[in-house]
Amino acid sequence: MKKFIIKTGMLGLLLVGISSCSDNYFDVNTPSRTAQEEELRVSDLMAPVMYRVLSGQYSVEQSFGNYTQYFVGEGGVASGETTASGLWSSVYLYTLPNVVTIKEKADEIGAIHYSAVADIITAINIGVATDTWDDIPYTEATGGIDNLFPFFDTQESIYTEIFTLLDNAIVELQEVDESGTYLGTDDLIYGGDIDKWIKAAYTLKARYQLHLVGKGTVSASDVLTTIENGFESNDDDFQMYYDDEDQNPWYSVEVVAKSTGNSHNDLASQLVSSMNGDYFPFQSSALSIDPRLPVFGDNDGEAEWKGYVSGGGGLAPDGTSGNTGFVEGGYYTSKDSPLLLISYAEAQFIKAEAAFLENGGTTTSVGSSTVAYEAYLAGIESSMSKYGVDGSDYLADGSIAVGESGLMLQNIMKEKYIHNFLNPETFVDFRRYDFSDDVFKGLQIRGEIDSDGDYAGEWFRRATYPTTEEFSNPDNVAANKETPVTPVWWDE
Repeated sequence: MKKFIIKTGMLGLLLVGISSCSDNYFDVNTPSRTAQEEELRVSDLMAPVMYRVLSGQYSVEQSFGNYTQYFVGEGGVASGETTASGLWSSVYLYTLPNVVTIKEKADEIGAIHYSAVADIITAINIGVATDTWDDIPYTEATGGIDNLFPFFDTQESIYTEIFTLLDNAIVELQEVDESGTYLGTDDLIYGGDIDKWIKAAYTLKARYQLHLVGKGTVSASDVLTTIENGFESNDDDFQMYYDDEDQNPWYSVEVVAKSTGNSHNDLASQLVSSMNGDYFPFQSSALSIDPRLPVFGDNDGEAEWKGYVSGGGGLAPDGTSGNTGFVEGGYYTSKDSPLLLISYAEAQFIKAEAAFLENGGTTTSVGSSTVAYEAYLAGIESSMSKYGVDGSDYLADGSIAVGESGLMLQNIMKEKYIHNFLNPETFVDFRRYDFSDDVFKGLQIRGEIDSDGDYAGEWFRRATYPTTEEFSNPDNVAANKETPVTPVWWDE
């Protein structure tokens, strides 16, 4: 698949120009060498917005990845509550206002495919925002100086809007665009491939539908119907690559920071113990670890892989010192690594989970349908292929090849957890199943050694609103503010 490389310096400058000159912001102190909004074409706006979509996901995962115990702070530190302020800025400063401009310019020239992709981007942004904070500004969010105090839409209404946006995008993308203005190199995700955007919209819809199955507003069969039109291979993955000049942020924060003696993260025991045979003992002597583990982590060549207990003061689960950190040159920790939003492998795990639930499966039941089992295996196969490892011994091992009669929800969710390494969607999965160790085997709440002691013994379930928003929109924030351990609407 062709790599679409992000040039962050150029795009950052462009975004300053867009936001500073838009009527959504105070029209003062406009930086020099920035373009006026009327001078920009719709194609000038799309790449910066796409960049912000992925950088926002990265920003929030810096907190949520600790909550889901993909990683811990250096030496095992567990994070306390978060405001996820970087995501808030990404959504409300850099993305939504500029998407409004894209929509306006696209409508002026009849560029319906630009408009449709803008709707998908909007759905992604309000989706991650509402899953992060619950109720959020949306319908009044881009009024700028005409409305400095936007009210907060409910999460229930936001989800309705997500589905409307995605459905409208699917319809428009299937129509002929006769505007003469088409997505191309400005499309950092698919390079203008409309068929891939259609499949992405369906896959995203299935993801958000799955969030509501436990709420009872969507059925598992609805998810299965939608996902049939989704991704068909790893070539469809929604991701954005970096390069040697504009480096992947995980590489900068984990690899470069560690090599220069600065603060960094280490891999948590929940991830490592799910991959080294501790939680799911391998039955074959040919297998000692999940072959994807060295793609994520490095244990300095020691015989055993030991992740750090969350809030455990540097210890591994066996009481000895942890030894596994981020690997230099890994899939997500190379200079030119991509940031991934949603993948074909995840689509298969969505299908497997939905089929398992449709078949009457519960968090502890054993056995399911052919559809569920085949999707579970397909998800593993595509994950191994994506990460460039040989998964044949793994797939043949009795701990993985459990058969239809032996399939449990924990098998599916373990594989989804591993595959979605560094993806904030995992925090949704943890909350959907109430942090159950029946579903996420071995999962324990963070310890209190070297961790923030607030809300001890309780799982974090959302971010709190950023301080800047409390100052600038105090009444609406106060009306919607909850503790960070309060469930969001679909989690109630």
